[in-house]
Amino acid sequence: MKQEHEKIGRIAAVRKNSFIILWENRELHAKVRGSFYEKAADQWPVVGDYVSFVHNSAGDSVIQSVVERKNLLQRPDQAKTGVMQYMVSNVDYCFIVTALNEDYSFNRIARYVSVALQGGAVPVVILTKADLCVDVEKFVREVQTVSDRVRVHAVSALRGTGMEALAQYLTPGVTVCLMGSSGAGKSTLINTLAGEEVMQTSTVRASDSTGRHTTTHRQLIQMSNGVSVIDTPGMREIGMARAEEGIDHTFSDILELESRCKFRNCRHASEPSCAVKEALADGTLSAKRWNLYLSLTAENSDYAKKKKAISKLAKAYKSEKKG
Repeated sequence: MKQEHEKIGRIAAVRKNSFIILWENRELHAKVRGSFYEKAADQWPVVGDYVSFVHNSAGDSVIQSVVERKNLLQRPDQAKTGVMQYMVSNVDYCFIVTALNEDYSFNRIARYVSVALQGGAVPVVILTKADLCVDVEKFVREVQTVSDRVRVHAVSALRGTGMEALAQYLTPGVTVCLMGSSGAGKSTLINTLAGEEVMQTSTVRASDSTGRHTTTHRQLIQMSNGVSVIDTPGMREIGMARAEEGIDHTFSDILELESRCKFRNCRHASEPSCAVKEALADGTLSAKRWNLYLSLTAENSDYAKKKKAISKLAKAYKSEKKG
């Protein structure tokens, strides 16, 4: 039970073992209590978490516990095999920001959508820099095929076009998380939504249409209209791990086809009455979408195998030390 002197605030930034808590329109520096060092990594505070803390006006406040989360977005840490990176929590909408230039990648968008759905957030793809694209609707239609759960909007933050469509997501109390590559226009989008310059922007290199990493860490910004916006560092790649449900939700059409196959263990190869093969043959299911599904599913499964192998080695090492 929360003690009388404990307060409830929200994590706005994390830098190693230091935290920034938003509380009563103030930013407080904080550390976690010692018992956190015995907890699993996914139980440590992340940006977006509500936490119970003891306020210290003369120094660092102390985080006592993490309030139960509504959801948690995560991805595999590319630099550490078998380790998850817990990104943000308590997110309502995940704005997947992709510029309509060389940054655009259907494959990457599908990955972001799967991560958002796995985490329980609504994926909203924002196609930025629409003023630089000659066939915007073509890309909108393509992204709409990623999943029946995805929402798509093409905008030009600099010119203000298409921005009115985003108002439906920006109601008081809502939390929006922005993800995308460097140079995709996340910071410009946030500034436009806020109506003021709250984020530093950087120029895009003309040679390859990519930008520098303006955002170096995840941070939560409380806008004047009561909306919380979480910005994240640019990610050119995002892996698949522990994303079974997210992938299933993204490719629900393929799962529906698989349910119509004659055999429950159909491998969609030489089996008769295979609904997947029939859909591929008549064009109902594109080979591009099928291959992407196979690729993401295999990657997700490969992570699980690596995690299991690492766990087995760790147990063997502990047994050997005890012996």
